[in-house]
Amino acid sequence: MIDQIDPRWLNSFHCVYECLSFKQAAEFLDIPTSNVSRHIALLEEKLDARLLERTTRRISVTEAGEQLYVSTKPLIDSLLDALQEVNKHASTPMGHLRILMPDIPILGQAVVTFCAAHPLISISCDTSLSPRENLLDGFDVVLYFHRGKLEDSNWVVKELARLPSVVVASPSLLEKHTSPYRLADLQSLPCISTLTAVNGTPWIFTTKEGRLTTVNVKSNFRVNSGFMAKSAALSGVGFAILPLNSCKAEIKSGELVPLKLEQQPEDLVLYAFYAGRKHLAKKISAFLAHLEHALQ
Repeated sequence: MIDQIDPRWLNSFHCVYECLSFKQAAEFLDIPTSNVSRHIALLEEKLDARLLERTTRRISVTEAGEQLYVSTKPLIDSLLDALQEVNKHASTPMGHLRILMPDIPILGQAVVTFCAAHPLISISCDTSLSPRENLLDGFDVVLYFHRGKLEDSNWVVKELARLPSVVVASPSLLEKHTSPYRLADLQSLPCISTLTAVNGTPWIFTTKEGRLTTVNVKSNFRVNSGFMAKSAALSGVGFAILPLNSCKAEIKSGELVPLKLEQQPEDLVLYAFYAGRKHLAKKISAFLAHLEHALQ
């Protein structure tokens, strides 16, 4: 029978019971008085019981009506509490936030400051520079660096930061190899590339028109660490493609030399992947907003 009872009927009945007035109940519910009367009539018809005695001067509750109110009031209150709790989660950052991200100081610090600012959120954070697609389902948010075009994904993708990049080499390496200009020249030079992150070996460049060019460089040193890639470049191990911000000091000091190539390296982009766009949990939207602010 429960599937035949409209919750609005019970809500109207409770208001009339508590107000002993159809008019006051209608004002409280912000609906026409005729709607309240119809709700009560439909409820009585479905239950086959008289719930309220109506006269021109007063309303009284029948024994059946008293029983219905006493029996359903705790249930209605529990339902309202449950709905308010869900709404609280939707409007207030709280709950358990599971994050997968690269182990990079600026991101780690952002997670720490977010946790300090939101004591109602508990955080579980795992680190990976190149997360595997089949392992992502256990997380609410996945942060991932990528260069070039993204592959199709079932996740919602949000760009958080775009890092202009540069190809650099140490002065000692440039004494051994002529500084290249054409992208094709890179294929015969020692280069430092990633192991699995950012799609592994290929370096990606962009034309002024925005077209992407992929270059499969020769590499005897492949790592999933920006710090190790820069250290190797400083040591003359090979040419490296690095975010400009990460090597500005070394370029200024002359420890690394930026190359002038026919095309510029494509930006390294930090993306956030998360499961849902509609009715996004407040803990996720608050975390993404915090990250964007921190990365500025």
